[in-house]
Order: sequence, then structure tokens, then C-alpha cells
Amino acid sequence: MTSTNKGQVGLGLRREMLDEFCQGVPSEINFFEVAPENWMTLGGKFGRQFRELTEKHEFYCHGLSLSIGSPAPLDIQFVKNVKDFLELHQMATYSEHLSYCSGAGHMYDLMPIPFTEEAVKYVAKRVKQVEDIIERPLVLENVSFYAAPSAEMSEAEFVTAVMQEADCKMLLDVNNIYVNSINHQYDAVEFLKAMPTDRIAYLHIAGHLKEAKDLIIDTHGADIVDPVWKLLDACHEFHGVFPTLLERDFNIPETSELLLEINQIHDYQNRYIASVKRSA
Repeated sequence: MTSTNKGQVGLGLRREMLDEFCQGVPSEINFFEVAPENWMTLGGKFGRQFRELTEKHEFYCHGLSLSIGSPAPLDIQFVKNVKDFLELHQMATYSEHLSYCSGAGHMYDLMPIPFTEEAVKYVAKRVKQVEDIIERPLVLENVSFYAAPSAEMSEAEFVTAVMQEADCKMLLDVNNIYVNSINHQYDAVEFLKAMPTDRIAYLHIAGHLKEAKDLIIDTHGADIVDPVWKLLDACHEFHGVFPTLLERDFNIPETSELLLEINQIHDYQNRYIASVKRSA
């Protein structure tokens, strides 16, 4: 069963965008997304500008350091700080990566969780622990990865098993599916079809770096390539339209250039919505 959500497109907010967007946000941008770690302790001018924007526009929160799959205990104080941030800025959506980034210390990268039944149950238990604190659902994103240690199941099986066991929602990253399909030689469309429509909360789409014919690095630092656009189109066919976030973390162009991709996402959404209405 596909979603019939109204199309919405968002943009990841960066500090260098604050001056411009406090003067006015283009109507094509329906929401913003921020990493709480980058904004929770921000004061002064940046803090005031950020509060001005959150009071006027919808914001999603996409974390970086929850480390839901880490062998180390959850950082309870950090989770409480995130809750305070969500409450202060009236953010309903908090997503994180289905990965880990801490063990004996913090690793400044997202590491793959072993694809095992034991890990499924372990992550699900930690998801519920986080949700009890933040008093909101925790949305988990399928991540790009470059090795699969101790795998007992496929990535698709692992992701869907975690969603089922934790009874949580999914942030479906279309670019990550494409990146992994090249690096690990699987069918991106079949992976996409296997994802549970009823658990999808929203989508990510981004560009990447092609290191070699069989190696792609998920950078969020380039324009979206044609195969990823085609995968987004397929995502609509299988699952319907969901709010979709354009990720651009560096090599960030002028807003006018970002709007070209934002409007292209709108076009894909609108074409699908129109096709559903025609067939109704």
C-alpha cells in the first residue's frame, strides 16, 4: 500500500544560511532539518537567528551521535539534552542513523552494526529506551556502509527486522541505497521494494563521490546523479510520496542552485500525485 502524502521538500540548514533565511525562506522549501549536536549549545546571534526560524518554520531533527548500535551504554544525559532541544523548538520528528559511532571513545564516523538477530534485539531494546526519554518516536535511517562484519543476514533483512522488532519508523535514504548497491553489488530496486511502506516517515536524497567504478563514497557534497533520481521515482511508485530532504553538507552552492534540485524533487512528487489522481 502506497502513501498518498502531500509532497513536501526540505533542506538541511547550515549556519551560513541563517542571514539569508532570516530575511525570507523560498516557498519551495517546506521544512528544514538540523543535527541537534550542531545547534543545542548555540547562543548569541546564531542562537537568536535559529530560534527565529524555528518559530516560523517546520523543523526535523536528524542526529549524528546517538550511537544506537554501540556496545557502550546509551548516553542518557545526551538523550535528555536532545529532548530539551526538541521541546524548546517544538520539533516532533527525531531521526538517527541505524549504526554506531562510539565504543571506548567517540569515533567520528558511522560504523555498521553487525547484521545479526542478536543485534536486532539489542538495537530494538535501545530504541525503546530512547523513546521513553524523549517521549516521541525514534526514526531510524538506513545507512551507507563499506564493510559488513559478522553478517548473518542481508542489509534489507536486517533493516526490516529492526523496524519490526523496535516497532519504529524509518528514514529511507534513497542515495544510501544506491551507494550500497554499487559497493556491495546488489539490486537497488529490489532493496527499495523490500522496505516497509507503512514504516516510512520521510526520505533523504543527496549526491555522492564516485571513487572508482565499484566504489562510491556517501559525501552529500555533490549534485544528485541520474540513477539516484530514477531510484527516487521508483520509490514513489512502490511506496508513494513522503516529505523528502535534500542533503548538502559541503560544497554548498547558492540557494538559487539548491532550488533547482529542490524543485526537481517537487516535480517528481507532483508527477506521481497527478498520476494517482488520474487513475483514481
